[in-house]
Amino acid sequence: MSWPRADVLRTDRLSLEPLAVEHAGEMVVALAPRNLYQFTGGEPPTLEELDKRYRRQLRGQSEDGRAGWLNWIIRSAGGGPNVGFVQATLTREGADLVADIAWLVTPSKQGRGLAGEAASAVVSWLTSMGVGRLQAYVHPDHTASARTADRLGLVPTSTLIDGEILWEAVTTSLAHQQEGAR
Repeated sequence: MSWPRADVLRTDRLSLEPLAVEHAGEMVVALAPRNLYQFTGGEPPTLEELDKRYRRQLRGQSEDGRAGWLNWIIRSAGGGPNVGFVQATLTREGADLVADIAWLVTPSKQGRGLAGEAASAVVSWLTSMGVGRLQAYVHPDHTASARTADRLGLVPTSTLIDGEILWEAVTTSLAHQQEGAR
């Protein structure tokens, strides 16, 4: 199966660059604050770990080809250091293309709507690529991520996996919501 490749995406304030191995050096700084892992667990990655992870992600799909991987680095539209990332894992459920999305903004840049703006650009792009359903997993105590998911038109479900709530939306309902918000 051939999966789409990430395109450069732009918003009024942001530029989303497709992931490159060269991003590891600056992303290690953005991912260093320990409070980023409050809800997800884990530790800040080392440069070597990020380099290895990015090389694997740049294959664009899982080893068995059943999942496609899309990753963007977020930075200001005017340039400067990155502020985080958005990623989408694509799978097929029957004829439907499903995207599991995630976002992260470094703590010093949080609270400005950047995660929602970046993720919205990715959601619009995914919808244009034929994605029929979007989903994200959000820790029940992570109110900022819940606000971002809500802004994207996702709604929480009763499904809890690894301590996180599944949020989802069918993209036709997203398009209707976005038209109503204009």
